[in-house]
Amino acid sequence: MILLFDLDGTLIDSTEAILESFSHSFTVHSYPKQDEEAIKSLIGYPLDVMYENLGVEKKRVDDFIATYKEHYREISTQKTTLLKNAKAAVELASSFATLGIVTTKTASYSKVLMEHFELMHHFEVLVGREDVQKPKPHAEPILKALEKLDSKNREIWMIGDTKLDLLSAKDANINSLAVLSGYDTFDTLNKFTDNIFTDAYEAIKFLHSKNIKLS
Repeated sequence: MILLFDLDGTLIDSTEAILESFSHSFTVHSYPKQDEEAIKSLIGYPLDVMYENLGVEKKRVDDFIATYKEHYREISTQKTTLLKNAKAAVELASSFATLGIVTTKTASYSKVLMEHFELMHHFEVLVGREDVQKPKPHAEPILKALEKLDSKNREIWMIGDTKLDLLSAKDANINSLAVLSGYDTFDTLNKFTDNIFTDAYEAIKFLHSKNIKLS
């Protein structure tokens, strides 16, 4: 079995770091501060999409992103936490499956975070925003991850907290399940999957029991 994890809202909570970095970029570029709920509703999308949806002119987006990343890099490990039961979820998952990370975060920052939480060694592949042309909800990030793994004749699952994860899985023709520990609601997630769990650990326990029955 191959299990691909999203990060934000699935394994980690970097909301504080994200909001602070957006606020910093708005200040640096003399742009009006944006409503935090509006920003949170866009978490999971690439930064360029987030900024454009927040009203930043397309020609200015790259400057905002550069400022955001500079600040985020400085604060990410201090202002990001593991979600409840995330470590247990990863440890259990690694006992019966090959693991990967598929995220719209920058891969290099994601690796630093997972190493900070002493979990990176459980993952054989990490695909981030800079690794693909078309991020989630397209299939490319998942397919890129599977290219690096021996996925032939193996059951594959994508685990995430937003519709972007589920749509990407559908586009890649793999299984998906959703967790309620992140940014999309049950009603939103239920439109794209029947497999919805409280958090990653509950989702992994479900897959573990499924794996035992198949073995």
